[in-house]
Amino acid sequence: MPKIIDHDERRREIVEVAKRLILEGGFEAATMRSIAAEAGFANGALKHYFPGKESIVAATFESVLAEMDTEGWLDRTEQPVETEAVEKLRERLNLSMPLTEYSISAGRVLLVLWDHAASNPELADTYRRFFRRWQDSTIALLRSSRGDDTSDIDYRALALEIMSITIGANVVNLMHPDGEHIQTYRSIIESYINRATGQD
Repeated sequence: MPKIIDHDERRREIVEVAKRLILEGGFEAATMRSIAAEAGFANGALKHYFPGKESIVAATFESVLAEMDTEGWLDRTEQPVETEAVEKLRERLNLSMPLTEYSISAGRVLLVLWDHAASNPELADTYRRFFRRWQDSTIALLRSSRGDDTSDIDYRALALEIMSITIGANVVNLMHPDGEHIQTYRSIIESYINRATGQD
């Protein structure tokens, strides 16, 4: 009986290999040949799953972005009540910030792919769409966390502030992968929540 091959699982394995190679040696280290060798494929066998390196890079980019949304919170439409919204905001900020060894590594891979995306319109568009969803979701939580507050608050700027801090944290961890700044970023998150939700 012929062996049944799970093509989706094989694609995921190839993407994980690409991430590891990029993390260890940068974008140029993830060649079709090196990915095939590391994944245990014969030369040319990768084409059964991806037509070329660009398609592997695109899948890797999407995979890293998806890791920032493991709970599926970017597309949730329910609006929690005020107290729940504050806790949900804290939870989401801790998920999006590079505070674990795994998320620090994912962020470092993302930085390499950002550089490539700057000259690749399709990848750039993928990130812009992700960024808009991230910003819109953060704005919704910030609004909910303040309840009936009618103050003239620029929620878009507030959301962009913490998103920029998150991106900056990934840049810092590029040179400090040991996570020595994790506690500082945890404090930044709490300070931001207190100020942004009117708890100061």
